[in-house]
Amino acid sequence: MSELRPIILGFGHGLKDSLLGTIVLLRVNSILEERQTEDQFKTDAQSSRRTRQRGRQNELDKKTDRSTGAKDIYSKMLQCCMLNGGIFWMSIFLFENYILPGLQFFTHFVFNTLVGNAHHQGLWLWRWMGPLLSYLFSALWVLPLFWLSKPLNSLWYQEIADSAYRNTRGRPLGFLASLKKESVSSHISKTVADFFFSFLLQVLFLVQAMVVGFLPIVGPVVSLAHMCLLYSLYSFEYKWVNMGWPAPKRLTYMECNWPYFVGFGLPLAVLTSLAPSTIISGCVFAILFPIFIISGNQAKVVETNQVPVRLFYVVVRLTNKILMGKSVPSRTQSTSPDSTVGT
Repeated sequence: MSELRPIILGFGHGLKDSLLGTIVLLRVNSILEERQTEDQFKTDAQSSRRTRQRGRQNELDKKTDRSTGAKDIYSKMLQCCMLNGGIFWMSIFLFENYILPGLQFFTHFVFNTLVGNAHHQGLWLWRWMGPLLSYLFSALWVLPLFWLSKPLNSLWYQEIADSAYRNTRGRPLGFLASLKKESVSSHISKTVADFFFSFLLQVLFLVQAMVVGFLPIVGPVVSLAHMCLLYSLYSFEYKWVNMGWPAPKRLTYMECNWPYFVGFGLPLAVLTSLAPSTIISGCVFAILFPIFIISGNQAKVVETNQVPVRLFYVVVRLTNKILMGKSVPSRTQSTSPDSTVGT
């Protein structure tokens, strides 16, 4: 039982931190105020010779920055909800529950009015007319809007993550730290390589999650655990990238503290799995994911340091073979993201 205690505690803390994301969202302004208060104390201690007028001006500037940061976060989240919920999801709901049944009723009404008792003819016509309208709606509206929303959502997620990190944790360390060790061009090339490596790895891990779902008995549970880890990786990756963590270090840290990250990703994995279709599942994810980004930015990971569960081992090898044809990259020793300098 003592061996299970760290696993249960880590899982519980991860689940709690993810559920507290809504509270964190409601307290964005107060969190930013706390950050600004800490910065004010540090500034006052280091710059006691500043004039009173300049101090007042700095205070006004900080209040403006705090207000702007909170407004940016709320604005981007509102845009995500409007696009994915108000336009995308609602259009599908209206078409399937009102427009399509209305057209079916109108078709039967026209047949009965013009032909008389033509119930069977109306049913025959609707057998091919209904699916045709559904296919046209999917091809001309759902799929184009789906692919249009992908880059927009990604842009908004990045802006939400950067704004939350900058206003609660300070300037991102990745770029600043790299300039001390390497040139700008070298840093850009490494950043691009890290992006493609992470993107391909996540795609392959999603495929792996789908494949293990076919395992007898334990398949659904193992697949759900995969999705929990994947959604946790999505949520925490923005913060870790801003902290300058490379992909191998991020994966190693997740594998060593897997109970926490399984618990953190569980709510989002369950809610998206309840959707009736892949498109609706994507809408649910797009609406809720910004909350998990903010929650991950504020979360303090409870390290369990369990025996690593190498769920990423296969996809890391495949990713390296596809991109570089090299072996698995060396795993950096994991450290707490909240103990890194500048967090």
